[in-house]
Amino acid sequence: MSKATVIHWFRKGLRLHDNPALVAALKSEVELRPVYIFDEWYEKNVKCGPNRWRFLHQSLTDLDKSLREIGSRLFVFRGKPEEIFSSLFSEWKVQRITFELDIEPYGRERDENVVKIARQEDVEVIQKISHTLYNTELVLKANMDRPPLTYQKCVSVMQSLGEPPEPVAAPKQLLSQQCVSPKMLEAHEYDIPSLEDLGVDESQLGPCLYPGGETEGLARLGRCLERKDWICAFEKPKTAPNSLSPSTTVLSPYIRFGCVSSRLAYHKINAILKKNSKHSKPPVSLIGQMYWREFYYIVGSATPNFDKMIGNKVCLSVPWDENPELVEKWAQGKTGYPFIDACMRQLRQEGWIHHLARHAVACFLTRGDLYQSWEAGQKVFEELLLDADWALNAGNWMWMSASAFYHQFIRVYSPVAFGKKTDSLGEYIRKYVPEVAKLPTEYLYEPWKASSAVQKGAKCVLGVDYPHRIIIHEDVYKKNIGRLSAAYKANKLLAQETLDEDDASSSSPPPKKKKGNTK
Repeated sequence: MSKATVIHWFRKGLRLHDNPALVAALKSEVELRPVYIFDEWYEKNVKCGPNRWRFLHQSLTDLDKSLREIGSRLFVFRGKPEEIFSSLFSEWKVQRITFELDIEPYGRERDENVVKIARQEDVEVIQKISHTLYNTELVLKANMDRPPLTYQKCVSVMQSLGEPPEPVAAPKQLLSQQCVSPKMLEAHEYDIPSLEDLGVDESQLGPCLYPGGETEGLARLGRCLERKDWICAFEKPKTAPNSLSPSTTVLSPYIRFGCVSSRLAYHKINAILKKNSKHSKPPVSLIGQMYWREFYYIVGSATPNFDKMIGNKVCLSVPWDENPELVEKWAQGKTGYPFIDACMRQLRQEGWIHHLARHAVACFLTRGDLYQSWEAGQKVFEELLLDADWALNAGNWMWMSASAFYHQFIRVYSPVAFGKKTDSLGEYIRKYVPEVAKLPTEYLYEPWKASSAVQKGAKCVLGVDYPHRIIIHEDVYKKNIGRLSAAYKANKLLAQETLDEDDASSSSPPPKKKKGNTK
């Protein structure tokens, strides 16, 4: 007969450090059984590319290793959480289940169902907040139970609540009665499935530049913290979207999966800033980047249909064009604009691109050039990004399409000029778009300007070796500004509600004064 147990249910918080729900599970001197479920809802409803599958698999493997080092292990299941727990509560004689609070729509519904089942089985339920810096409900309450619809307002409300809670320590070693029995430690039916078993086509995997897991995430954070002067001087708009090595932290995948606690990162970075009188400030500082994450989580948690245009009260209704063929060429990095294609190919190969590269390709797909819905781009990013996060993905796409939160729609990223600012020699393009690599530098960003002889000599004949431009930027961007202006006039009140006092408080480069400019 099995003895009484307590379950800690891992979802996003794939770590031992700063895991208050895990700590709460250990208050009972009974066997701890950490559980992870490959939820079939996500497999059916969320597009997840092979690189993110690998990152998750690595994170779970690292977590299992860490748990075994303190006397436990990870018990892995596939299916519906409600059905799995309905069985486990009685089979394992569960006294308590603990887990991290989830603010996403499906997560809330799922958790409500599990809580209901637990109560029916007389199982205590403990939920703790640790995925965000702040309790989103407290922020909403402090703003008269409404989401703050501008970044500046959100930061003001958060700061009125004081500093985020300090992270809690990781458990070092379980009590003997909390350890998993030797028999259960070796029970292979609970092992992590292989990528092949999960249906991942491993031939589609790109280079593993950012291995998943708490161990790797904490090491990356540690390396960042060693660069104190860089942390103090950090300003997102001044970093390069097309450098061959990342010009930012690349902590986002680790924070997205909870391999690294956002609260730990915040307090470690803030401790460095407090010791230096001169340092950058939000919204462009590293702390400012973490506030952006909170902003989208808070607004997303209180806005139905936040990931859609229709039924989304904060999103402008825009009659976007609908051309799946154009979207697919953009997604595959075959637009005929080498800078845009390089960004999209890096994303597909590596699972990460710089935030300003995301801005450039998002603007190109939506208001800048192709005039396709931001929802189409959101789906592609959901598949390809290691750090794809429901609230941030939707919020950033609304931002860059000027559908919400950002309204300087006359500022359009040039698919040629923007990349040249930080990579005039085109080394980034040569790496990710090898078809154009042999062109003279003057044509790397604009291969259509090369003569037929130059194209042949560089083995880059347009329409044969590399595609013609799918759209002529200089012909369409002003027209698109006019179309979006009309949408704004039809949605004037909503536009004002999500307008920051300083709309340049973004992570975008400073605006030019010329009307209808492209950067």
